[in-house]
Amino acid sequence: MTSLNIDRAPLTVLPAPDPGAGGRSRGFVLVLAGGGYVGRAEHEYLDVTAWLAANGVACAYLDYAVAPATYPVALGQVLRAVAELRSGEHGPVDGPIAVLGFSAGAHLAGLALTATDAELTLAAQGLDRPTRPDAGVLCYPVVSMTDLPHLGSRGNLLGARADDTAYAKALSVERRVDLRTPPTFLWHTADDAVVDVEHSLRLAGALGRAHIPYELHVYPTGSHGLGLAETAGAPAEWTQACLRWLGEQGIGPAQGEQMTRSGETT
Repeated sequence: MTSLNIDRAPLTVLPAPDPGAGGRSRGFVLVLAGGGYVGRAEHEYLDVTAWLAANGVACAYLDYAVAPATYPVALGQVLRAVAELRSGEHGPVDGPIAVLGFSAGAHLAGLALTATDAELTLAAQGLDRPTRPDAGVLCYPVVSMTDLPHLGSRGNLLGARADDTAYAKALSVERRVDLRTPPTFLWHTADDAVVDVEHSLRLAGALGRAHIPYELHVYPTGSHGLGLAETAGAPAEWTQACLRWLGEQGIGPAQGEQMTRSGETT
C-alpha cells in the first residue's frame, strides 16, 4: 500500500456519567456518523453520543475525513483514534473499544473491524501499531461496493477509482471478513430504499460462515437514516438491544447498573 500521511481527525470525547454509587463504566464506543462519505449527519453523532453517555457508556465521535478525501484516509483516522484511546491519551479506557457507525459511517466501521495488516501498518505513523476495534455496531450499513452498491458512497470513497471493480471488491466489507473479525451487531429495515437490506444480510452471512458471533435485527418498515429511531415504531427497539449487546461485550455500566436516558440507574 502506498505511503500516505494520515492526519488525526478531530475527536470529541464525552465521558460517561457515574453509573451509580460504587459503579463504574467499562469500555468505550467510538461513533461514526453516516453521510455518504461526503458529510456527517449530526443526529447520528450528537444524539447518539448523548444517548450513550446518558446510559453510562463512555464514548466519543470522530469527524473523519470525507470527500474529496478518499480511501484510506478516513480508515486510517479511525484506526489511529482507536489506538489513541487504547493508549489512554484521551483518558483511561477500562475494557474493550467498539465502533458504532451509521450507513456510510457503518461501512467505515466495517472496514476498521476487518482492517488488513497493511492498513494497520499505514495507520500507525509513530503510534504503537494499531489494532482492530474489539466489537462493532453497524446501523443500516453500506457493506458491498459491488452488489447493490450505494453509488454515492462508492464514488466518494473510491474517487477516481470508483469504476475499478477489483478495488471496489477489496473495500466490500463482506469480502474482508476473516477469523479475526470482532463480534458484530447489525440492524436494518426491510424496506430501506437507500441502502438495501441485502447489505446487512450478506454481511451476516459472511460472519456466520467465519463463525464470528453476530446479532442481526431486521425491522419490517422504516426509512433510511433513522438514527436513534425514537419515533419510528419497531426500529426504536434497536437502542435497548444494542445496550444489552454492548454489555455482553463488556462495554457500559458494570452488571446491574444500566441507566435510563435521563441518567437514572435502574
